[in-house]
Amino acid sequence: MNLDPEKLLVLFVIALLVLGPQRLPQVARTVGRALAEVRKFTSPFQSEIRQVFAEPQSELRQAFAEPRAMVETAVHEAQMISASPDPAVADGNAAEATWASPTPPMPDDPALN
Repeated sequence: MNLDPEKLLVLFVIALLVLGPQRLPQVARTVGRALAEVRKFTSPFQSEIRQVFAEPQSELRQAFAEPRAMVETAVHEAQMISASPDPAVADGNAAEATWASPTPPMPDDPALN
């Protein structure tokens, strides 16, 4: 259930018209207590579900950790190759190249320095 403030206001007005101002607080307390009981009843069930899915979730994280690291390494190497001023790196001979960190461009505006 997705209740935004406008829907809640409409529900409140309808409840006020149907129940009246005398019975509305009593009904609201009863509904609040019922919701608390439902939450208390479902809390152990939710924690049990979390425990059941925790092991497969950790196994999935471990299974995807190595391929993710490989992809991140490949992306980093590709960025280094494309940013390198050394022609040996641009040709794919990174083992023969000496890679130097490019200096960042300086802004033209002296106020920014």
